[in-house]
Amino acid sequence: MKALHRIIDKACADPRKIVLCEGGDARVLHAASRASREGCAKITIVGERKQIRAFASENGIALVDVELANPADSEHTETFAQELFVLRKAKGMTLEQAREKVLDPLCYANLMVRNGHADGLVAGAVYTTADVVRNAIQIIGVQPSSTLVSSFFLMMLCEPFHTLKGGMIFSDCALVVDPNAEELVVIAMAAADSARDLLMEEPRVAMLSFSTSGSAHHASVDKVVAASERVKELCPHLAIDGDVQLDAAIVAEIAQRKVKGSMVKGRANVLIFPNLDAGNIGYKLAERIGGAVAIGPLLQGLRKPANDLSRGCSADDIFNVIAVTVVQAQRTSFPAP
Repeated sequence: MKALHRIIDKACADPRKIVLCEGGDARVLHAASRASREGCAKITIVGERKQIRAFASENGIALVDVELANPADSEHTETFAQELFVLRKAKGMTLEQAREKVLDPLCYANLMVRNGHADGLVAGAVYTTADVVRNAIQIIGVQPSSTLVSSFFLMMLCEPFHTLKGGMIFSDCALVVDPNAEELVVIAMAAADSARDLLMEEPRVAMLSFSTSGSAHHASVDKVVAASERVKELCPHLAIDGDVQLDAAIVAEIAQRKVKGSMVKGRANVLIFPNLDAGNIGYKLAERIGGAVAIGPLLQGLRKPANDLSRGCSADDIFNVIAVTVVQAQRTSFPAP
């Protein structure tokens, strides 16, 4: 079974409440309708009800068992505004500004997640990545055990021409530009958890570099080595190699020659990139030349899941991210700070 199918099946086995906030986009409504129809999520769409229903009707989309929440007349709006004011007053936000801001569907949706009215959020078909990530960090907040919100792509290699088969985690490919050693540690540990949740197998982590086992000397290599050693200290049972070049991470014969005592043995399913340049280039090469399906960027390190979409996404892409968000929500549950 394809890795993506396993994720969808896992979501359907224990569906959670997912909130969407771009009801004026037909792709979002198609994905919402499908998620509700197939039973992988309980969907709420934030926005003006009449407009959403009219738009859905115009596009032949049946919103069966999909809840619509309008901040303009919700019983929660004033409470949410008061809470937003408390959260942001140190940054200069007034109560009146909070009351205005909470009418924005993205802000309202994040407050729904924060207060337990939804288990996760998906946005970004219309909103920018900066808007999605900023609202999630400011309102939902960071996990108590983490110091950093990072991202990953779920890379699916399921075509007959793929020599590697199944799913992989690529991190960080979208958020943290130049992580230091401590930040690489947090990214690697979060990505390992993401692999357990979404790939449903034990993570095998490769800390990527242009060096393998000290074959080159440079400050950027030192950073990767230091991060790898720290992860090994914190997670002694985790299979992790680093510093390691990509070929030694994913080709068993090369790993056998180049990585003495390898724990991963050339079978990495989690690739940790040393910086955003490498990560962004790497996932796009895998997608555009290698024919992998890239799902993301997905966020890790939040108290409750919120995930971004590409503004060029399809309805199928949105459905897949909804399923991923449900699976994340099945594990992630921390009280609001």
